[in-house]
Amino acid sequence: MVLVKARSAGAAAAAAVLLLSGCGGEDEVPTLTWYINPDDGGQEALAQQCTEEADGAYQIQTSLLPMDAPAQREQLARRLAAGDSSLDIMSIDPPFIPELATPGFLAPVPDDVAERTTEDTLEGALAGAMWEDELVTVPFWANTQILWYRESVVEEAGLDMDEPVTWEQIIDVAAEEEKYLGIQGVREESMTVWVNALVESQDESILVDPSATAEELETNLDSEAGANAARIISRIGEEGLGGPGVASMDENQSMLLFQRDDGSFMVNWPFVWAAINAAAEEGNIDADIPDDIGWALYPRVDADTPAAPPLGGINLGVGAESEHPELAYEAIECIVTPDNQAEYFVTNGNPPSAESAFDDSRVEEEFPMADVIRDALDSAAPRPQTPYYNEISESIQGQFTPLSGVDEDTTPALTDTYIVEVLRGERLL
Repeated sequence: MVLVKARSAGAAAAAAVLLLSGCGGEDEVPTLTWYINPDDGGQEALAQQCTEEADGAYQIQTSLLPMDAPAQREQLARRLAAGDSSLDIMSIDPPFIPELATPGFLAPVPDDVAERTTEDTLEGALAGAMWEDELVTVPFWANTQILWYRESVVEEAGLDMDEPVTWEQIIDVAAEEEKYLGIQGVREESMTVWVNALVESQDESILVDPSATAEELETNLDSEAGANAARIISRIGEEGLGGPGVASMDENQSMLLFQRDDGSFMVNWPFVWAAINAAAEEGNIDADIPDDIGWALYPRVDADTPAAPPLGGINLGVGAESEHPELAYEAIECIVTPDNQAEYFVTNGNPPSAESAFDDSRVEEEFPMADVIRDALDSAAPRPQTPYYNEISESIQGQFTPLSGVDEDTTPALTDTYIVEVLRGERLL
């Protein structure tokens, strides 16, 4: 899942304005439309930059997609299904790629483009750009969750954060210290993100065969891995460790909980670092709070099995009906250079998919936890990759909320049954 700050109405309007290069007349230069997800203006700036660098070969205009990811998916899918030729470049959330690739809505990525744009892509980010072992989109920026913690809490508890920690350990500390855990308990996409990460962190997957048809697709939650995931979620809910408002706790709300005096640990995306520092500078929270924050890799389910953190971000695809696919991929190569990814990270807070971009001095200066983010992205796991992702995600969200109602003995099996019935047309979401 992607989380970015909303743009002002003026910026949103500006995103749709044609960005002209200085060479040639408007009718002489091919115009590429890039459908972008909302950010702090970084994609618009890259469109302007790559238009200038194209030196008259093409110009890029941006068109703003809706704020939330499901609405972005719906708009892109409808336009692609209708044969809309304006979708030259699209910013696509990784979970929706199989749904768009399966019916042939995406133009093939040329081999030479694939080689040049993925030569140093981190493993997790690369996995999220593929479908059925084929690169169908180009990685742009990636995202992952890491474990944030309050230094004062772990010091009091005597927990060694230089070593990998488990969910059981951080839950025990929160309970013993009478603190809250910053998790996402709301019935939204973030719940699927959490459940999937818990299952993948046990070297298991929610799907048995991602390429199976709706009639044959099977899920794997009714398993030891699913029971372990449910047990973790259930305990947090039953003991009230997610806070009194856990049923509406999204990424922003869990950040606000974490920075309170009763905060302890939080699993969340890197955007929180800039947000917490800004709150401290503006006097909305104690100025010393950023100094009390540490970071580590995502918690493990089993002490002996490395965690598989959530994968988010944005990949770039080209519409199959685009009139300029070659130019679109040329523009994409400009957009995703490591230098541009590093610039996008420091200006918009969205991590690079290219490993070399993390070597940029600007990245280290703005994000002292950049090494942890990079390592997390290298081991991150995509959410279930299937054309039926939307149905699977909504089913998981419904069955695993509220947290206090999750039961390790029944919830995983009920979720498997629910998903199968929805896919077979025997039940409505």
